[in-house]
Amino acid sequence: MNAATNAPGQTDTTTALELRLGQRIRRHLDGFSGLFILFVLKQGWACLFGGLMLGAILISHALWSPGWPLHRYDALFLFALLTQAVFLACKLETRQEALIILLFHLTGTAMEWFKVHAGSWSYPEPGFFKILHVPLFSGFMYASVGSYIARVIRLFDMRFLAYPRSGFSLALALAIYLNFFTHHFIPDLRWLLVLATIGIYWRCTILYRVFDTQWRMRLPLAAFLSSIALWIAENIGTFTGTWLYAHRQFTWVVHPQKLVSWYLLLYVAFITVTLLLRPDREVPSLTRSPASR
Repeated sequence: MNAATNAPGQTDTTTALELRLGQRIRRHLDGFSGLFILFVLKQGWACLFGGLMLGAILISHALWSPGWPLHRYDALFLFALLTQAVFLACKLETRQEALIILLFHLTGTAMEWFKVHAGSWSYPEPGFFKILHVPLFSGFMYASVGSYIARVIRLFDMRFLAYPRSGFSLALALAIYLNFFTHHFIPDLRWLLVLATIGIYWRCTILYRVFDTQWRMRLPLAAFLSSIALWIAENIGTFTGTWLYAHRQFTWVVHPQKLVSWYLLLYVAFITVTLLLRPDREVPSLTRSPASR
């Protein structure tokens, strides 16, 4: 991560509420420490939906009683729906972001049905809003990843340099998504897919703003750091017994190998979001300019 030139002339994509909050915070922040604090605050704001879901999982685990008339899984599902409604009513997210959440809920739930049927993990508690042994709130956990990516692109006014051509990106996303299913029947290709992400996206650089300073980071590094955060979040789910992994009966700690799964899934989410939102992207030319010869 390194700083680039100032970019004060770029379009501000924040909502009115976010703009007011940002102006208040900036009055009390300056220097590098102020940049870092604002970076952390904006990251937290970007993952607000996922953070609220994790908070609900922790609180419900601590307080819920099996004898209550409402099952914990059902309460989590209703909480997710209410949170989504509040986000839309208060304009904390755009309609495009809401559509992304819906898309990720559907694709995530489809994966959950398959994985639970295959015995990869299970949801041990009862619930009314449960289809094929999968509680419907689980789809919102995938949706929170899509929500984060869409919001972080908007909040940091991200631009992408050397973004791969759409055909390569779509093929990669499809191959990764299918491998989550096919590795139960044929050899697992995840490490080849990891190499593919590096080969295709190594040159892709994210430009993002904190205050009026533009910073940059290689996309594979950003995906790796984000996968660590998701792995930590997943440990909250297993710690609370909200879902259980097969062959991990004696510990709630998620195997570090799951970092690879989250790293790959992030590419599916990122490619889907960028194709839907179409942020500013600079696609490298197949031919070199005369000046570069």
